[in-house]
Amino acid sequence: MLQKKIIASAEAENTGSIYNTRMVKNQHVLIADEPVEVGGKDEGAAPGDYLCMSLASCKVITLRMYAQRKGWKIDSIKVKVSLVKGADMESGNNTFNCTLELKGDLTDEQKSRMLDISEACPIQKLLGKPSDIFSELL
Repeated sequence: MLQKKIIASAEAENTGSIYNTRMVKNQHVLIADEPVEVGGKDEGAAPGDYLCMSLASCKVITLRMYAQRKGWKIDSIKVKVSLVKGADMESGNNTFNCTLELKGDLTDEQKSRMLDISEACPIQKLLGKPSDIFSELL
């Protein structure tokens, strides 16, 4: 039988405080909530925002690792991600729009290579493939 390799995990719990949800991974604790305009208290980022943060941070880390391996001097790497639901897109696909800002001593060729490398981040690869979600009640 093929051994399943878990590459990430998390836990979330809501104890009745409207939508405020405590998320835990090891010693890290984050709060998810919804904006006031949809009934939340805006005490944390919304789940969709965490999805965008995951993609943005993965791209930044992937780019930093690549730049370090190449010995390139980059002062900062910033990635902004926005998500548009498929229902609002002509293609019908959920669409992540990503903008990269690189500050440092890079040639145009190096900047172009960094854009290519950003496409190789593991979260982008995951989001670019169909996924199965299985839920069970305990």
